Amino acid sequence: MAPTVLHLRSEDKPLEHRSALTPTTTKALIGAGYVVNVEKSPVRIFDDEEFSAVGATLVPTGSWRSAPNEHIIVGLKELPEETFPLKHVHVQFAHCYKQQEGWETVLARFPRGGGTLLDLEFLKDPASGRRVAAFGYQAGFSGSALALKNWAWQLTHPGKPLPGVESYPNEDALIADVKKDLAAGQAKAGKVPRVIVIGALGRCGRGAVDLCLKAGLPTEQILKWDMEETAKGGPFKEITESDIFVNCIYLSSKIPHFVNTDSLKTPGRQLSVVCDVSADTTNPFNPVPIYTIATTFSNPTVPVDGLDNPPLSVISIDHLPSLLPRESSESFSNDLLPYLLKLNDWQNDPVWDGAYKLFQEKVATLPKEAL
Repeated sequence: MAPTVLHLRSEDKPLEHRSALTPTTTKALIGAGYVVNVEKSPVRIFDDEEFSAVGATLVPTGSWRSAPNEHIIVGLKELPEETFPLKHVHVQFAHCYKQQEGWETVLARFPRGGGTLLDLEFLKDPASGRRVAAFGYQAGFSGSALALKNWAWQLTHPGKPLPGVESYPNEDALIADVKKDLAAGQAKAGKVPRVIVIGALGRCGRGAVDLCLKAGLPTEQILKWDMEETAKGGPFKEITESDIFVNCIYLSSKIPHFVNTDSLKTPGRQLSVVCDVSADTTNPFNPVPIYTIATTFSNPTVPVDGLDNPPLSVISIDHLPSLLPRESSESFSNDLLPYLLKLNDWQNDPVWDGAYKLFQEKVATLPKEAL
C-alpha cells in the first residue's frame, strides 16, 4: 500500500509565522512511514532547510491547490479568500463553525468540491471532551506580555497608541523586552501594575499568570480568578480597581458582563489596559462588550472612546501565539503528533472521526444557495 502523503501549506495570513508541523514532528512522521511534502515558505519561523534536513520534500509555495486528491493538506490558519471548490482533506483551523461572518462561503467550498475539513479547533478526546492540542497557553502568555508593554507605553508616551509589534525569536527575548518596558513604566508610575486574570486555572490563564511572574511582578499583584470568583456575576469592581485586565474566558452562553461601559464610569477607575485573549468581537456572549474591533500586530490596541484619566485601550488580537512562533509551533505540534500519526487511517480513529462528524453536521446547516 502506498504511503500517506501529508502536504504542509505555507501560511497566507499576514504576520503568521507559526507552523502546524515542525522539523521535529516531521521527522517523527517520516520515521513512521509518511511522506511529507513541505511548501517553501518565506514567512514560516522554521527555515525550509530544517525540513529538508529531516527528509521532507520541498515543493513550491501554493502547490497544495494542484496536489493529487489523496494528499492530505495540513495548515494552520484560514485558507486565502478564494471561491474554487476544495477537493482534499484539509487539517487546519477554519473558523467557520460558529457562524462567523462569511462562514457559509468558507464552509461550502468543501462539499462543493468533495473535500473534507478536519478542524483543529474541534479535535477532542472522546473520553474527557478536552481538546487534544491548543495554543491557549501561548495565547495567554503573549497577551499578558502585550498588556504589560501597553501599560508602560501609556505612561511613557501619553496620548500615543502602542506601536506595531513583531514576533520574537524566542521567549527569553520577549521577557527581556517586557522587563525593560515594565521598569520604565514603574519609574513613571511609582508602582508596578495590578493585574487581574479571569480564567486563571485554564491553559490560557496559566500562560497569562506565568508571563506576569517571569516579568517580575510580585504574586500579590496578580489576581487569579476563575469560576468560583465570577460565580456571583459581574460587573466586578476588582476589574476597574486593577490596572490591567486579561480575559482568558471564551463563552458559548450568556452570563453577566465582567465589565461594561457603565462599570467603566466608576469613580477612581484604575483600569487602563484590557487584553481580551478570546478576541471574538462578533460573539454575542462576549463578557467584555467594550470594543468592536479586532486589533492586529500592526495596530495592537483600540481606544475605548470617552474615557480619560486614565485612558483605556483594548488588545484584541486573534493570533496572539504568533508573537512566539517557534515555541508555540513546537508545543502545539508535539501535542498533536500522536493524532497526526493516525492520519493514515483517520476514518477509524475516534478523534479524527469526531471532527469529521462535526464537519458533516455543520455542512448540513449550510443554506442551499451556498452550495
